[in-house]
Amino acid sequence: MSDPRFGIMTAPMQVDYQDILRVWREADEVAEIEHAWLFDHLMPIGGDPDGPIYEGWTLLSALAAQTRRLRLGLLVTSNRFRPPAMLAKIATTVDIVSGGRLDLGIGAGSRPSHPLARREYEAHGLPYHDFAHSVGSLAEACTIIRRLWTEEEPFDFHGTYHRLDTAFGNPKPVQRPHPPILIGGRSSATLRVVAEHADVWNIPGGDIDDVVRRSALLDRYCAEIGRDPASVTRSIHLPVSHDRPGDTRDAIAQALDAGFQHFVLSVPPPYPPGVARWLADEVITQRTVSV
Repeated sequence: MSDPRFGIMTAPMQVDYQDILRVWREADEVAEIEHAWLFDHLMPIGGDPDGPIYEGWTLLSALAAQTRRLRLGLLVTSNRFRPPAMLAKIATTVDIVSGGRLDLGIGAGSRPSHPLARREYEAHGLPYHDFAHSVGSLAEACTIIRRLWTEEEPFDFHGTYHRLDTAFGNPKPVQRPHPPILIGGRSSATLRVVAEHADVWNIPGGDIDDVVRRSALLDRYCAEIGRDPASVTRSIHLPVSHDRPGDTRDAIAQALDAGFQHFVLSVPPPYPPGVARWLADEVITQRTVSV
């Protein structure tokens, strides 16, 4: 099994741009931190509901231009926000700006049970379809994006949820055959899309027993379509407390035992100076020493 890879998550809400930029620049100089992530919401889902929040892909491109080493992405892009051909173009641009460091994180979109997430659709004039629609649309979007990234001739796509005529992507991403695709989610329907399309699967931590069950279900879905389950990297998103880093170290140990190798550590604002180095010293390195 490969060594675990650790990254940092900075939710771009209730903070200033300069705060996020400082943390990403710090993380870019800390070898133990290999990747960095934003999220994809248009209105805050925590804190002041009318507070500041930044559009994820625009901010990601700015941060890509001001870092040199970190792999980067959104955990995860809402497939409900942007047509897949447009998303493919945006992602290609970020991969080029970053010199080939993009991981495309994507998911079906916000849960209808989260009212603060649901309101951003009406507020921006975006349709909110039912869950079956969102998962079916996600599967087609992954196919479209991969084809735009890899095919050398224009093509038509007439699916159930998306229709494209003479679609073509130029330029192509730096990474070949294409940037890795990370799909986030835990529902059985989403896990079937993961089995078919993802290089990496991400799930929020919390209930490790549920995480283990979902990982086993993904194994089954991969086997059903003849895919090696080990070809899907298992990723987990874990919160970090400045006051209780040991809780995160314990969660990492449990996830490692469950076969997870890709860790996204979410650090809450306000960000103290040197937070990236602190994360490496108090969570990542201490975790290595303790196991």
